[in-house]
Amino acid sequence: MISLKQTLSAAHAREMIETSKSKANALKVACSIAVIGQDGHLLSFERLDGAISGSVELAINKAFTAQIFNNGTERLSELAQPGAELFGIQHSHNGRVVVFGGGIPIQFQGQAIAAIGVSGGTVAEDVAIAEAGAKILGDLLTNANASCDAASVNNTKAPETTGSTQGNNHARA
Repeated sequence: MISLKQTLSAAHAREMIETSKSKANALKVACSIAVIGQDGHLLSFERLDGAISGSVELAINKAFTAQIFNNGTERLSELAQPGAELFGIQHSHNGRVVVFGGGIPIQFQGQAIAAIGVSGGTVAEDVAIAEAGAKILGDLLTNANASCDAASVNNTKAPETTGSTQGNNHARA
């Protein structure tokens, strides 16, 4: 059986970064922004002027976490509290798992095909900046699909984002 998986292009990853940069500049937040692909490896990255050095690895790891768990890192923070279902999960994957907001998976047909991670502001700022980048991808692909012939689109829908208020009802680890 042949399995075809949707992937995120480098051009779309760059567009996500640019949109996130605009949001960061509007909020006056110096941050790092990372987009990773389905394989968990970096597709695009930018560290804005003035972003602290610690934000680099955190942005990448927030995106990594959102990708591998197909869930926003803000949602995982709730599940990783003492006594909660995923307590201690942040110690997995050699400590790369981040359990506070700023990482959002990009979903296509329920599966994470990419993720964006932001670090450098408050958790709320990081989430808002990541959400802006994730949303533009949905907008771009929805507009592209609207201008394509239905047969060439193969009846697929635009990727979904799973942000802070959305997410899977059950944790998958």
